[in-house]
Amino acid sequence: MNIKQIAQEVFSIESQAIAHLGEQLTDDFEKAVHDILNCNGKLIISGMGKSGIIGKKIAATLASTGTPSFFLHPGEAYHGDLGMIEADDMVLLISNSGETDEVLKLIPFLKAQGNKTIAMSSNEHSTLAKNTTYHLNVAVEKEACPLQLAPTSSTTATLVMGDALAVTLMKERNFKDTDFAQFHPGGSLGRRLLTGVEDVMKKDNLPIVHPNASIKELIEIMSKARLGLAVVVENEYIKGIITDGDIRRAMEHSQEHFFELSASKLMSKNPKTIDVKAKLTMAQKLMTQSKVNSLLVIENGQLVGVVQIYDLGI
Repeated sequence: MNIKQIAQEVFSIESQAIAHLGEQLTDDFEKAVHDILNCNGKLIISGMGKSGIIGKKIAATLASTGTPSFFLHPGEAYHGDLGMIEADDMVLLISNSGETDEVLKLIPFLKAQGNKTIAMSSNEHSTLAKNTTYHLNVAVEKEACPLQLAPTSSTTATLVMGDALAVTLMKERNFKDTDFAQFHPGGSLGRRLLTGVEDVMKKDNLPIVHPNASIKELIEIMSKARLGLAVVVENEYIKGIITDGDIRRAMEHSQEHFFELSASKLMSKNPKTIDVKAKLTMAQKLMTQSKVNSLLVIENGQLVGVVQIYDLGI
């Protein structure tokens, strides 16, 4: 078996493991989702080793998609951090075997405090499964590891079950892209959803020319502005736009009379515009639909700026 075939075998084994998860889903999944939705506290995730690493990712996904959540290391919890778990919280405990000692040690406290618990393991008859409110079965037929020792298929299945939980909760909450942006203000999506066109547009020294402007005047103004365009304005209203491409095409087609042309002869009428109060997402959508890299920003029909594709952070 060559290197490519080994990789393909891993993909096959793990994809089959994921496919079988649906068959193992019980009513516990739906009940757990309803309880999380009605929970007044947080959903706390805990697990050891590789399960803990997967748990951190699940907690991060939940927290960024509308479900308050954080990861708590079971060892640290047992040595003083149990105070982080309040009575209104739900707790998701992850253990592939369902017999991880550090995780099981948390159960007496959680039962005494009255926390609802969710187990995620591959053994529905394990100690963990029997002592939690709900059990989500992440059993796999075999690991991708040829020694059947390193968690591979099992951690993938656990991760996917966590994603299923997060996505279901998102849909049940009617979680929208604007909600996502509020939790990701530093990301490109958050920036486009929350930032307005007026926050990034070029508004100083705009390359404005009169319809009768000469080619020489036009090129000088465009060169100074360095936006690759000029806006043709008459009586404070936009008449058209001229781009670098328009000038190159004019040079090719009107070589002898090129310097006799005026701005009005080169401009494209009805340029794409956007309102000054629009969000960057709207600018991106309009640029994509119109297949342009720049939009003229207007307020009450008059030019106030220019926004270009690199201003969107994409």
